[in-house]
Amino acid sequence: MKRSEAEIIQIYGPFPGADQVHGVTFDGRNVWFAAGDTINAFDPENGAPVRSIDVAAHAGTAFDGKHLFQIAEDRIQKIDPETGKILATIPAPGGGGDSGLAWAEGTLWVGQHRGRKIHQIDPENGAILRTIESKRVVTGVTWVDGELWHGTWEGDESDIRRIDPQTGAVLETVAMPTGMGVSGLESDGGERFFCGGGPSGVVRAVRRPKRAR
Repeated sequence: MKRSEAEIIQIYGPFPGADQVHGVTFDGRNVWFAAGDTINAFDPENGAPVRSIDVAAHAGTAFDGKHLFQIAEDRIQKIDPETGKILATIPAPGGGGDSGLAWAEGTLWVGQHRGRKIHQIDPENGAILRTIESKRVVTGVTWVDGELWHGTWEGDESDIRRIDPQTGAVLETVAMPTGMGVSGLESDGGERFFCGGGPSGVVRAVRRPKRAR
């Protein structure tokens, strides 16, 4: 298994009125993060706040190319980012114990925090399509270039790990500095991971490890 130390490229925030960062997602232009009672967007090039949507936002956040998906306690809300309107809700598989959220292959991938699982679910009805066991608490989920990564955070130790999507075996870990946790995780599709910083109120950009050619 490959191990490395996180290279933090940039730190965004803290942001006005947002003292917690839960889920994180990227719409191709702006980074969105869940802050409890709002979902907030900022420009990752300069860190400037862009907008905020008043909606319950307690855990993972995802973007399917058109809509935002947001975990709110025991449900997942589908939100129009232009109007802020909730278009639909489905049950969250963990019934309130869910954390990360990602969109890939036309489905949602939901991290189950203390359940140490990642569920692939149907975005229309919440049905669980398959489950991947994890070795650690799951705090964020993202797919990039066919790779499944998730965040972990236990005590003062936190990392970003790539796992085999079939078996859950850990293939690679990127260790965060002591005291810097990952509360939400999203890739920009390139060299950056956006990592929620929990009660620090910040989002950190961490360099994604280069792939072997």
